[in-house]
Amino acid sequence: MAKGNILIVDDNKSILSALEILLTPEFQTVTTLSDPSQIPTELRKKEYNLVILDMNFKAGINTGNEGIYWLGRIKESNPEISVVMITAYGDIELTVKALKMGATDFFLKPWDNNKLLATLKSALQLNWSKKEVTQLKEKEKGLKTELNREQKFIIGSSPQLMQVLNMVRKVAKTNANVLITGENGTGKELIAHEIHRLSERSNEVLVSVDMGAITETLFESELFGHVKGAFTDARESRPGKFEVADKGSLFLDEIGNLSFHLQAKLLAAIQNRQISRIGSNQTIPVDIRLICATNKNLENMVREGLFREDLLYRINTIQIEVPPLRDRGNDVLVLADFFLKKYSSKYNKPSLKINQQAQEKLLKYTWPGNIRELQHTIEKAVILSEGNVLKAEDFFMRPVVSGRVSETELTLEEMEKRMINQAIEKNNGNLSAAAEQLGITRQTLYNKIKKNGQ
Repeated sequence: MAKGNILIVDDNKSILSALEILLTPEFQTVTTLSDPSQIPTELRKKEYNLVILDMNFKAGINTGNEGIYWLGRIKESNPEISVVMITAYGDIELTVKALKMGATDFFLKPWDNNKLLATLKSALQLNWSKKEVTQLKEKEKGLKTELNREQKFIIGSSPQLMQVLNMVRKVAKTNANVLITGENGTGKELIAHEIHRLSERSNEVLVSVDMGAITETLFESELFGHVKGAFTDARESRPGKFEVADKGSLFLDEIGNLSFHLQAKLLAAIQNRQISRIGSNQTIPVDIRLICATNKNLENMVREGLFREDLLYRINTIQIEVPPLRDRGNDVLVLADFFLKKYSSKYNKPSLKINQQAQEKLLKYTWPGNIRELQHTIEKAVILSEGNVLKAEDFFMRPVVSGRVSETELTLEEMEKRMINQAIEKNNGNLSAAAEQLGITRQTLYNKIKKNGQ
């Protein structure tokens, strides 16, 4: 059986019956129409690879104009579809015109069954080839976007970081799904890139998706893609992230932010290893290595009914916890030096140094925003610097719990204050969103901020 759907359009019902009997054993589905005006509706209902189209539909009229008209409509809506024309001996001139307009081939009435099957199978193969070329071009566009991302590096040598990298090396060579956890700004995306770099898929692309930034309405289009005309703004077909990541790795960042009902759609794609673009019934197999990351406690979310337990099991074959910056010792200074060189070059301020007092200040700070906060702090200091030496007073950090202490050493009040700071930072100062994340009312959050003097 050929993998393909075929649509036959002819006003002669005896021809429709004969072709249906002949072709049903050879193709996946065979659909017949006697009224050509139903063609647009039928092409929207199902994805066809091949159309057999008669040249004439009205009794006594043999101009072939109707066949030419419907050929144009079909090719306009789906340029890849193969159209084979049914013609009589006297229609050869019209047939040549049809071929120039995009028809793949033609056959004469009456036909030879073996020659007809050979013609149709060639036309079907052409359709598959066109689809493959189109998909490759679309994937290439997506790949260029991913490859143009700024390259980033893992920096540091603390025992905590070395322990993580040791696990990364063990996991990378497998195809196991990995869940990377840790606070905001700890470098979870860098760990994902390192897993991909050390994997057997390193010659393919790593595609990153920020699940927290995708709206519910765009979720399926972003991940699974869409065909031209699938919705109002779908002016061209576009592959989703799953397709672009085929044979490579797919990194789903902030997966804990995905709404419950969308989790089911993601789970189905992960389980079945196939997707369908919006507006298409065709399933597309995908071969990906899945890496996810979150700053949330997914096990608690499962208990609270906010995250699917079956999805958690799917994404969490191996879990890697990235340590916060405050637990990485002198990595703070190593990273500070890296960012200093980066922004000194960017803002044309060479020879900048950080003095001893400033280094001690950087080491004592608890960095609730982790590496991301350190990066922004160094950049700000470089921009505002006036001399060649950055002093302690050149670094502006938010007032938080003093001392480099672990979570277990904080008082309840200090932990609450830290959680509030992190929630406000994560939500860009939006108190309503921060309160919702903390599970309290906006007024309660405001009262706590006032009480803590934040």
